[in-house]
Amino acid sequence: MAKKKDNLKENTKDELQARLAVLSENLRVLHFNIQGSKLKNVKEEAAIKKDIARIMTELNKNK
Repeated sequence: MAKKKDNLKENTKDELQARLAVLSENLRVLHFNIQGSKLKNVKEEAAIKKDIARIMTELNKNK
């Protein structure tokens, strides 16, 4: 997901919340794969966390 920076300002609140739910689920699965030594790229977890933080920031700006 963190391959390119998306323009989050163009997305609606519902789109951001949907994307946040997907990223949160991906992070959960990824975390278990890292703990079980099934994944080699551990930097992917940090990238997903950064994407989640960016989305949360945009959602909080719109309040």
